[in-house]
Amino acid sequence: MSEAATTCLHRVGSDTPIDEILGIMREDGGVIVEGFLTSDQVARFNSEIEPALAGIRPGATVDGKAVKEFFGTNTKRLTNLITHSEVFRKEIIDHDLLHGLADALFLEECGSYWMVTGQVIEIGPGNRAQPLHRDLENWYPFIGMGPSGPETGVNFFFALTEFTEENGATRVIPGSNHWPDYEDRGTPAQTIPAIMNAGDALLFSGKTAHGGGANATTDFYRRALSIGLSPSILTGEEAYPFLVSMETARTLSPRVQSLIGFRSQYPIGNPGLWMSDYRELADHLKL
Repeated sequence: MSEAATTCLHRVGSDTPIDEILGIMREDGGVIVEGFLTSDQVARFNSEIEPALAGIRPGATVDGKAVKEFFGTNTKRLTNLITHSEVFRKEIIDHDLLHGLADALFLEECGSYWMVTGQVIEIGPGNRAQPLHRDLENWYPFIGMGPSGPETGVNFFFALTEFTEENGATRVIPGSNHWPDYEDRGTPAQTIPAIMNAGDALLFSGKTAHGGGANATTDFYRRALSIGLSPSILTGEEAYPFLVSMETARTLSPRVQSLIGFRSQYPIGNPGLWMSDYRELADHLKL
């Protein structure tokens, strides 16, 4: 069993240089960026998603013991946030710091990138800890590559409420991104909680072992926003062009349109993917 390389998650301000933030993330597997979103943005976003979230039944929507354990018995997940929230589509997913970090991570090594998922995750009272996992497990060939493999993705995990150890703060194994065997997900004893205030974000690598914590409270609902970005050669979790209306897509900035598949993708060494008759998809869609 590998050991954690550090016993804490480093914290930086949102005005910290991008190279410094990414340097910490690459070393430790994750870093907390304080004040990524303003309190006003968090409040308005929470207000917009409340009706849709209230209508969701907690727990997994498909059968299977492992799936049910992963999704939790008292956890809600709200997807298709582009449709549900103007704050999300106009401010959060178009945030300059988010794109600055993603550009620095992906453009040189991979070329274009897109959003594989954007979802609200609300862990309710009594929900057990989520099994530890790495996000790159969505694409199994990268498990065998270990730490020498490319960066398959990063997660911007925003606290929409206070994150405490008691209410289910995400648990991370710092340094697990450097372990030689990615079949080794570690143990709960190796994890530390990502303690955050609303508006803070945990930025972590797809190579890092982590999982939602247990909510030991009786009345607190720990709410988070998870935004996963990956190179656009990889298939995402949410098929946005079939979920988001053209009317909504036309209101988005070009870089958000690209993130959700309404524009062609340009991985390094490739003249273009996700095209229309070998032409830019946005031209075909008249965006």
